[in-house]
Amino acid sequence: MIIDTHTHFYDPFRPQGVPWPTKENKLLYRTVLPEHLKPLASPEGVVGTVVVEASRWLEDNQWILDLARNDPFIVGFVSGVVPNQPTFASELTRFAANPLFRGIRVGGGLLVDVDQGTFLADMALLAEKDLTLDVLIFDSAHFAGLSILAERVPNLRIVINHVGNMKIDGAALDPAWVERFQNAAAHPNVFMKVSGLLENSIHRPAPLEVDFYRPLLDCLWDAFGEERLIYGSNWPVCEQAGDYAGCVSIVRSYFAEKGEEASASYFWRNAKQVYKWIERG
Repeated sequence: MIIDTHTHFYDPFRPQGVPWPTKENKLLYRTVLPEHLKPLASPEGVVGTVVVEASRWLEDNQWILDLARNDPFIVGFVSGVVPNQPTFASELTRFAANPLFRGIRVGGGLLVDVDQGTFLADMALLAEKDLTLDVLIFDSAHFAGLSILAERVPNLRIVINHVGNMKIDGAALDPAWVERFQNAAAHPNVFMKVSGLLENSIHRPAPLEVDFYRPLLDCLWDAFGEERLIYGSNWPVCEQAGDYAGCVSIVRSYFAEKGEEASASYFWRNAKQVYKWIERG
């Protein structure tokens, strides 16, 4: 069984359009819905997905929740509700009334100074509601801020997206990246989403041999262990570097080496702990 914790759904051809992707992106600028994912993911053993925001437009959060209402394949939603705004508490309360609403995602810029505005209070509220924070980070300042946030709000579950957006070249990791991962993993409330592997490869199409990704995967395994690594495909973005089957094959091969329990933890059990996704039958 697999729960894919990182997919995006959107429709550029709605009357209001979408803020992302742009028309210039010929691959991604298309209607992307569960009906398009299921034929790709179900043969790989995927039984449900946690959708991650692809828009910061407030009502697009409702659009996803409406999409999920009658589709049990969607087992959770990480939203685009924006913190550090006067309306955050009321917006969070509004959407959190829906049990499929499982958290929010922020960019790394908000982590550079966690003391700015109401950010820490907003994160405390997120934790109080037993919701999760996904973070899209890129550099050392973002990682440093993440560690501060993890210390300040220790009951907040934090998920790093896309292996911190580290570029993958198949070689041994730069010691600076090893340190970033180890420092993040020192906080027990920080988890790593092993997603975006294909897109982070420096090659196009991305290699499918597990050994190309092994230096990174070994580092993450050593840092986060069996209980804090989570599967995500980043579909449809992953199609810029490969296909859905490739997303699964790499990590399936790697975690199979760790045993059945480790594979189950990575592919669905840890996601249940972090997102508390809803079993919908």
